[in-house]
Amino acid sequence: GSVLTLAGGALFGPVMGVFYNLTAATIGAMLSFLAARYLASDWVAKKSAGRLKQLISGVENEGWRFVAFVRLVPVFPFNLLNYSLGLTKIKWLDYSLATYICMLPGAIAYTYLGYIGREAATGGEGLIQKVLFALALLAVVAFLPRFINQYRNASQKNRMAVTDLKQCLDENDDVLLLDVRTNEDYVGEQGHIDGSVLIPVEQLEQRLAELGDDFDKTIVTICRTDRKSSQAAQILSSNGFNNVHIAKMGMTDWIKKGFSTT
Repeated sequence: GSVLTLAGGALFGPVMGVFYNLTAATIGAMLSFLAARYLASDWVAKKSAGRLKQLISGVENEGWRFVAFVRLVPVFPFNLLNYSLGLTKIKWLDYSLATYICMLPGAIAYTYLGYIGREAATGGEGLIQKVLFALALLAVVAFLPRFINQYRNASQKNRMAVTDLKQCLDENDDVLLLDVRTNEDYVGEQGHIDGSVLIPVEQLEQRLAELGDDFDKTIVTICRTDRKSSQAAQILSSNGFNNVHIAKMGMTDWIKKGFSTT
């Protein structure tokens, strides 16, 4: 793949080379995905072996964000990943868009490197500046996976799986479950978890006094997924609460696991 990407840069230049390389790579990934889902699922399952379970779990928990992560951070071999993701529940459109967007940094770097090779061979102008720019791009692409991995690990540190949350509630642990959705969502289709306290995230800063002054108490924020609950957790942490967790994938995962709501 890298050789073809370099060749695309040499033949078509930095702009059209990126477009052709990225489009071709995405089409290939999409065809592999469809082949695995509809034609060769048994063969792909055997080839994927123990990695398939990890992929399925990642997609179920994070959806397209997991696809974006594994595209940017080379955890799995590229070709195996294309086929294996076809056996998960990820939607084809979500898979395709995440693939196209998240392969862009590498496509830019390697295409430009191919273009620089052509310029060097033909004695193009401004070669030193172009070489330095190419090296900078490669440095960014090399560092990006590490940065994303560190950021992801940090962001996942205070996530609590809904199975762990239910265990805490069942064992009557001293946990404050803070639902930060709107009033309408709280009593709407998804319902709410018995014993939860409703404070919409938009009102949280004005109603912090309702949470008391025990800044070491365990608080778990929950919303439909985890966007609003992440925002709420930041507000709580910035106001001195030291033990704040986010219910991973929120009410969506709670209901998906078959746990009861009110």
